[in-house]
Amino acid sequence: MQQLLNSLPVAVIGAGPVGLAAAAHLLRAGFTPLVLEAGTRIADNLESYRHVRMFSPWRYNLDRAAVALLAQSGWRAPDADALPTAGQIVDGYLAPLAALPALAGAIRLGHSVRQVSRQGHDKVQTRGRGDAPFVLQVDTPAGAVQLHAQAIIDASGTWSHPNPLGANGLPAQGESEARARIAHGMPDILGGAANRYAGKRVLVIGAGHSAAGNLIALAELAGRHPATTIVWVVRGGSLERLFGGGAADQLPARGALGARLRTLQANGQLEVHLDFRVREMVRAGGTLQITGEARADGTTPVIARIDQVIGATGGRPDLSMTRELRVRLDPWLESTDALAPLIDPNMHSCGTVRPHGHRELAHPEQGYYAVGAKSYGRAPNFLMATGYEQVRSIVAALAGDLVAADDVRLELPETGVCSSRPVTGAAAACCGGPAPEGGGACCVADADA
Repeated sequence: MQQLLNSLPVAVIGAGPVGLAAAAHLLRAGFTPLVLEAGTRIADNLESYRHVRMFSPWRYNLDRAAVALLAQSGWRAPDADALPTAGQIVDGYLAPLAALPALAGAIRLGHSVRQVSRQGHDKVQTRGRGDAPFVLQVDTPAGAVQLHAQAIIDASGTWSHPNPLGANGLPAQGESEARARIAHGMPDILGGAANRYAGKRVLVIGAGHSAAGNLIALAELAGRHPATTIVWVVRGGSLERLFGGGAADQLPARGALGARLRTLQANGQLEVHLDFRVREMVRAGGTLQITGEARADGTTPVIARIDQVIGATGGRPDLSMTRELRVRLDPWLESTDALAPLIDPNMHSCGTVRPHGHRELAHPEQGYYAVGAKSYGRAPNFLMATGYEQVRSIVAALAGDLVAADDVRLELPETGVCSSRPVTGAAAACCGGPAPEGGGACCVADADA
């Protein structure tokens, strides 16, 4: 049975940056990767915001194993300090990587993984479980199929599963009925979606860097179309975390983002509503009226005459596909329980990310790993370089090289954008200063997209 298991490919779910990096590491270690991408093109999530310029320069967006493969084909690396757009990462790095003969035959587009289990074993059965192949139920252009794998590296991400707009984690009342007026993530405000927002009263919900990027793009659109009005809703009572440290950020583009946002607010170009938690969205005279949860002082905030809504409230992992696997998740973050204390936004606005790999990402289901943004569950502080080190460690563990697997190194830039103090008010510094508790690196609380 073990010989049969070892002859099977390792399934990689998702052909984004981390999924393709996993495939490159698998090839280098002598495994056969099978990359299953739900979209009709590689890096489908990145493609949806290809207009967005990243905060991190190229040096943080390239995986070493992938670069080594590309170098054999004569590919030339871009300027390590240049800031690429998401589209440039796809066109200049991921597309050439996926086209390499060693990888091209391993990638299956339009293959959406619906369920994963073990052959002949449901979740309850234990005996012989570790020797049984994984079974993946996959929707393909030719219909549903079952595929088998010796291990699974799940890099399906969270971008295609945005959080609802309601403050309680559920959709706001009327959110479903208003969905035609709602976009999630980072629409192309200055390009293909310009007509949707030009001259309109647009509400942006969220306090992360995606929200900031949308606000700045809307301000530029308002310069071309003065009738455009920008409304910004934030659940918290302060904007300082997003305005951040400016020049203190080791990623200058991200530091500049907060500074530009502060200027927009100071100039009166943003109608800002703090301490606003969306409860209801109703149609009123051809527009939307947004009602918030009642505040401590008994008042109920209302925002009227909204034409369009952009939800930049982050994403969450799709946990349905692993229901028949023995996964152990943190009860609120939905990361592994070992990783959760390092990234819990209840404990830090920035947090420390101790270098972590296969041990922190392991589940009771031997051979299954969630990596990339999905590994962080609902925590919003993932950086692409973190995912590259995750898959390097995991592939080394699958190959039986535990020395290499445990030698996890993570070098991330310090940031002045997020608060230097935990949300709880403790004085230990993180971003822009030493990491507390001996952490190996400060996390980067950015959403690169």
